[in-house]
This record gives sequence, structure tokens and C-alpha cells, in this order.
Amino acid sequence: MRIVDRRLNPGGKSFSNRQRFLRRVRDTVERTVREASRERAIEDLENAQEVTVPADGAREPLFRHMPGDRRDFVLPGNRDYVEGDLIDRPEGASGQGGREPGRGHGQDDAFRFVLTREEFLSIFLDDLELPDFAKRGLVDTQKLGSRRAGYSTSGTPANLSLKRTMQMSLARRIAMGRPRHRVVERLEEEAASAKGSEASELLEEALRTRARRMRIPFLDPVDLRYRRFERFPRPVAQAVMFCLMDVSGSMTEHMKDLAKRFFMLLHIFLTRRYQRVDIVFIRHTDEAQEVDEETFFRSTETGGTIVSSAMVEMDRIISDRYDPASWNIYGAQASDGDNMLSDNELTRTLLQDKILPLCQYFAYLEVANTNESHSLSYVGGSSLWNAYTPLAAKARNFQMRRVARRDHIYPVFRELFRRRDGAHAEEAT
Repeated sequence: MRIVDRRLNPGGKSFSNRQRFLRRVRDTVERTVREASRERAIEDLENAQEVTVPADGAREPLFRHMPGDRRDFVLPGNRDYVEGDLIDRPEGASGQGGREPGRGHGQDDAFRFVLTREEFLSIFLDDLELPDFAKRGLVDTQKLGSRRAGYSTSGTPANLSLKRTMQMSLARRIAMGRPRHRVVERLEEEAASAKGSEASELLEEALRTRARRMRIPFLDPVDLRYRRFERFPRPVAQAVMFCLMDVSGSMTEHMKDLAKRFFMLLHIFLTRRYQRVDIVFIRHTDEAQEVDEETFFRSTETGGTIVSSAMVEMDRIISDRYDPASWNIYGAQASDGDNMLSDNELTRTLLQDKILPLCQYFAYLEVANTNESHSLSYVGGSSLWNAYTPLAAKARNFQMRRVARRDHIYPVFRELFRRRDGAHAEEAT
């Protein structure tokens, strides 16, 4: 007998069973999520994901009779099979028994289920982490939380504290001298067994005691106590993410698409680590300016490329709006690597002396056309790549990678934020 919970989690009743199942098939689910992320659009990353698990990998609970137990059963009467034999499914698409069309003979069925948004992102980003040296600043913001603040005599029924209410009721009854029920019963029994005037006196005393007991209720409205909550400012971790991109004519739509995918992955990752994440978009040609997201990715400008202008604009915005003592600052720059040769030295100096000391992490992503060299083995280098290379060797919060195809974005992102042990972290610095 197999017991399988197929409910669609009504009211959270099967949540624990679902989590136990995910733990059993975690390796298979992780592999499926990794493969699906290669072709999946970035905008669909936060949606539900269907996962296929082989039937033999589900390992659902199985109840068996213990050896030696007596069992009574009826055999079907056929001479071809006995208990324990495995029966092959019919071949072809017309076979019965729930086989899928096109499945070969002897293949197992697949078990399909849908991961929720939280489950998908948890597996998708499970083995990634922020660098060890990244701080998580806590600041007081306008976000309020609630906490217990004693008891009150009024409130909603949902907040009624039964324990405290019964304590108050008991204290009131003791203070007012409410007779106990067994005292009344004892007086009535003594009155019943007594004779003459003594019986009349005991009966009157029993009546007075019962009347006093009735006048003092077991539970009075003054006994009610409700749990009280108060609002208070809750310290939250917050971060700001700066997106810098070259929008000159040399940046094709393919290059901008690569940059957008990387920026979105970084944003999803940061929102899983921080409760509040601001995004600042800075585009530049020979001049830099802060723009909105639509202008950042859609607008094309003409003119030369001066990357130092974006560094100056980022430093100005940090000084005006984001105090490094309160904000975790992250930067991501995307460019095709073209820059005026006379500007490379200034760009590197600004990044090294102005930007990196304020940032928890800064990633430079060089985007290229699909017909150029492989993204993970870049030989040679553009002018900007060569200018940044000395920084990558000595700055522990700066990394640079190159991509040429969409399916390279996720591997590069994982390489930048993969979880490292202590030894590897030392080598990375």
C-alpha cells in the first residue's frame, strides 16, 4: 500500500509533507532548476517553475507486511504471473495505464509538480552568498513592527489571554470571599442530617452561602485581559544597487540585453538578502546622467565614450543620498570595453580611490557580440579591460568578467557570488 499526498496544499495542510518530499528529491530538483535557468527569461525567474522528477527518484513511503505475519489473500487465477512480478506496459502510444505518448518500452513515468516562487528562488540562489567582507548595516527606518506590551482590559476576542483572565478571576473570587461549591454542599448535607432548630439554622446558613456564591460570578467582565501590542520602528538592512552602462552607438541591442539580464539577476539576489534595495541607473557616453529604467535600457545616444563621467556621477549620488555608514552599496558596470585612451587612467583612479572604498562589491561586466571570443576565456582585452586588470588583482571587492551569449550570464553570475569556504575566501582576496 502506497500513501501519496496529492493535495494542492489547501490551507497549508500539506506544507510539511511537501517540504519533506523536496528534501528527498533535492538533488534532482536542483539539477532541473539549473538547466531550466539557462533558457528561461530573466523576467520569469520569480514565477513558478514546473519540475520533472523520475518516478524511481521520488522514493515515496511504502508500507509492507512484516515477515512472518499471516495474511489471507485471493489470487486472480492466472498462470503467467505470481506475486512480486513486474508487468511491462504495452508498447506504443496507444498503451493503457497512463503512459505518455512516445515513451519507449520499459521506461519509467516522470513525476511532475510545480515549485512556488519562494521554493524556486530558494533553490536557484541557495549556494550563492555575498562576500564575507560585505557588511549588513542596520538603520532605523519608517518601517514599523509590533511587539508585546503587556495586557489591557479591552481588545479583540482573538487577543484574549485565557491564562491571565483566569488568574484575575481567581484573585477576585478569593478577595471577595466567594464560597466554594463543596462548602455549600457540606452545609446542605449537615442540615439534612440535623433535627429541630439546628437543622433550620444550618439550612438558612446554606441558603445564605449559596446566595452569596451566586452574587459573586465565576467570571466577570472586569477579569478579562487581552494581549496588547505596540508599534515600534524596526531596524532593517538596506542596500543600494548602482547600474552603470555605456549607451553609445557601439552598444548593440544584444549587448544591452546581456547587461539587463545581469542587472536583474543581481537585483533578485540582493532582494533576497536585504529587506530594502534601491536601484540607481546611470548611463553615459561622454557625459553621464541618472535616468529611469526605461530610458536606461531603451535609449541610444551618439558620441564618444568617457567612463570617468559615470564614476563622478556615482560618487556625487552617494554623497548626496546614500551615507555609506547606513547603506550597503553595490555597483555593477556594463560596457563593451571601448573608452578614450586618455580617460583610462582617470577612470581607474576614480574607481580605486573614490568608488571601491565606499562599495561592498563592484562587478564589471564586459559584453560582446556572439561571434567574438568565448566569455569565460578572454585573451587580450579592450582598453577598459586592460585598465581594470590591475584592480582585479589587488582589490578584494572588485571582480570583472566577460560575456558574449545569454547562456553565459548565469554561470558568470554564479562565479562572482559562489559560496566559498575559508581557504578559498583567502585566496580570492
